[in-house]
Amino acid sequence: MEIRIDDLRGTEIRALLEDHLAEMHRNSPPESVHALDLDALRKPDVTFWTAWSGRALMGCAALKELEPTHGEVKSMRTAPAFRRRGVGKAMLTQIIREAEARRYHRLSLETGSMEAFLPARELYESFGFSYCPPFGDYALDPNSVFFTRVLRD
Repeated sequence: MEIRIDDLRGTEIRALLEDHLAEMHRNSPPESVHALDLDALRKPDVTFWTAWSGRALMGCAALKELEPTHGEVKSMRTAPAFRRRGVGKAMLTQIIREAEARRYHRLSLETGSMEAFLPARELYESFGFSYCPPFGDYALDPNSVFFTRVLRD
C-alpha cells in the first residue's frame, strides 16, 4: 500500500468521493451530512491523502486544521473492493502521525450515530479516540457522534 498526498484531480478519487457523499446522504438526513466536497477538500487548511495498490485506489482520508493545536479527521473512506484489509487503519495512522508532527494537542472527528457507521466508530475507539461533546462549528445532533483523542497536554 502506498499512501500519498493527492491533488483531488484524478477520476478515481472523484468517483470514490461521489460514492462517499452518496452513502452519507443515504444514511443521514441532509442537515446531518458533514462530508466535504471536492472544493472544500482543496482548501489550504486541508491535507488529503489517498492509498493505492498499484493503480487501484484503495481509500482516502483528510486532516483539516481547526486551530494551530487542533485537527479534525475528515473524508475517511475505503473503496468497497478493499474493505476489511487494513486501509482505514493505515489512513488513520497516517493522519495521527501528521497531527503529531504538527504538534497538535488533539485530534477530533464527527461520524454518524446510525448502525451503518458502527465499523467507523469501532475503528476510532480502537485507536484511542473517546466520545466527546461537539467541537468547532458542530452542534448537538442525534445523528452524529463526536470523538477526540488527546495527542499532547
